[in-house]
Amino acid sequence: MVEVYVGAGSNIEPARHLKLAAAALAERFPGLRCSDVYRSPAFGFSGAPFLNMVFAFEFTGSPDDVERELHDIEYEGGRVRRGERFSSRTLDLDLLLFGGMVDADRRLPRDDVLRYPFVLGPLAEIAADLRHPLTGRPIGVEWAERRAAATRLERIGPLERAA
Repeated sequence: MVEVYVGAGSNIEPARHLKLAAAALAERFPGLRCSDVYRSPAFGFSGAPFLNMVFAFEFTGSPDDVERELHDIEYEGGRVRRGERFSSRTLDLDLLLFGGMVDADRRLPRDDVLRYPFVLGPLAEIAADLRHPLTGRPIGVEWAERRAAATRLERIGPLERAA
């Protein structure tokens, strides 16, 4: 079994789409854990704020198996993949960490973990002691060093309270 972490975000009916993602992930991956929901401004484009969270679960398959499930859930949530990297979306699910795997072709660990507060903050909430596969440092330490710069990240609370 490997511990898997998935980032989720939406800025189109975000509460509804994150609830859909949580239900679909729980159905596919028993024992699903989730962070609180966080609000952050759109990054890289002008758009509505995003709601973000991180999910965690144990898995026995491959990263490709997880990616296929994530793409299926995005499709179920109405995601239309376009060429634009930064744009509004119904649902964005990203494989952040797959155990301690380091694989540049698969983008593991995902650079977003250490780059964006809306990924690192929720990840630190549920996996503070987890060591980042590249830095070897606990995620909670990485977050503590970056938290002061994350002034535009707002913790909303449990998914049930997100609206």
